[in-house]
Amino acid sequence: MERREKYGKLRPVCPSCGHIHFDDPKVAAAVVVERDGKILLTRRVNDPQRGLWTVPGGFVDAGEDPRAAAARECEEETGLKVEVTELLDVIAGLEHTRGASFVIFYRGRVMGGTLAANDDADEVGFFAKDELPALAFESTKEILKKKNL
Repeated sequence: MERREKYGKLRPVCPSCGHIHFDDPKVAAAVVVERDGKILLTRRVNDPQRGLWTVPGGFVDAGEDPRAAAARECEEETGLKVEVTELLDVIAGLEHTRGASFVIFYRGRVMGGTLAANDDADEVGFFAKDELPALAFESTKEILKKKNL
């Protein structure tokens, strides 16, 4: 591979076949779940931001619907099955080198399951908006400031 200017940027290009490699963004999906006026949060067990809190979410797998990814991540991290009910926002901005370029935030409602920390979380719980613990990511802070929550 060599780097050539293509479409206004230097990009890796195969010198023999001319294939251009495009660095595609990583996409995450998350779900904001409310119950009794409180927001569901998970405490991160992994770096970055280990020990800080965020809404359930994670990377969208190739070929996966982002809504399904948000529901899957919520169940994996919290034990709760949720129905994704609406799109809240798409927030751009890579916050760390292993992070997502875009986070798609949905609203969801609990349909079943038992609340228990699993997977990437070591603690889960519902918190009042005026009593939130230390939050891990700017995108989480931004979505929880929305007036429609």
